[in-house]
Amino acid sequence: MSAGGPTIAEQLQWMTDELDAAGVFFGHGTDNAWDEAVALLLSVLAIEPANAGQELLAETLDSQQCEQLNDLLKRRIEERLPAAYLTGEAWFCGLSFKVNEHVLVPRSPIAELIESGFAPWLSSERAINRVLDMGTGSGCIAIACAYAFPAAQVDAVDVSFEALAVTRDNIAAHELAGRVDALVSDIWSNLQGRHYDLIVSNPPYVSAAEMAVLPAEYYREPILGLQAADDGLALVHRILAGAAEHLAEDGILVVEVGNSEAALVAAYPEVPFTWLSFEHGGSGVFLLDEQALKRWFPAPY
Repeated sequence: MSAGGPTIAEQLQWMTDELDAAGVFFGHGTDNAWDEAVALLLSVLAIEPANAGQELLAETLDSQQCEQLNDLLKRRIEERLPAAYLTGEAWFCGLSFKVNEHVLVPRSPIAELIESGFAPWLSSERAINRVLDMGTGSGCIAIACAYAFPAAQVDAVDVSFEALAVTRDNIAAHELAGRVDALVSDIWSNLQGRHYDLIVSNPPYVSAAEMAVLPAEYYREPILGLQAADDGLALVHRILAGAAEHLAEDGILVVEVGNSEAALVAAYPEVPFTWLSFEHGGSGVFLLDEQALKRWFPAPY
């Protein structure tokens, strides 16, 4: 390190080496030690990722900045806290969101679908008037959908009061209080009579067996947002059972089930799920349209 304080490049390399040596798990917004170190650094410097250029690497850190980074790094390693919980911020669809231990760290591949306007499954000519984000957590999917569909009213639904407090903070931060509503509902329980052109959900879908072998970082997230009974499908069954009742004509349902994909296919072998692919990684996300849901899941819930 240079005299008078390390350069940012030197600090980042040292932090990267420490993270790698500690064997921490990456998967809550980053997938490697360098990017994790960068996330911590940008938080201390109060720089948005989009504004962080290569020229930044040559700048020098002062002692206070180094102390802040060292404290964050120590907690990241010793407490196995995901970086987003240490900084209080996560990025999704290019947007900043407040996060804490009451909500999952945003990382869903559904972001790609939002950025494409759910094309080609939703026509660009179709008016999207109402959107539902089921199990909203931080509100990131709901808020990103509000940006993607400027004319839409969006319901951000969760069963957790603590999570919805974070959702409301993010709605306020994005100045979307008139268009995004945070609602308490246990799946469909408080949504009677509401119909949507698009229903999106990233519900709890981790099975007990998978939960038992997850890295320590996942146990810093709310278990309520991760684990579900019945091979991870308990809530997915309920979403499927009621979706047709709440979809507008020609609407679509998009649900992330992750590694529970095989269990879902086994549970409904005749249902023609469309499994979506992603340029930037991710899997286990299916799509069903209103007609398919009415055929395969017609019973009232």
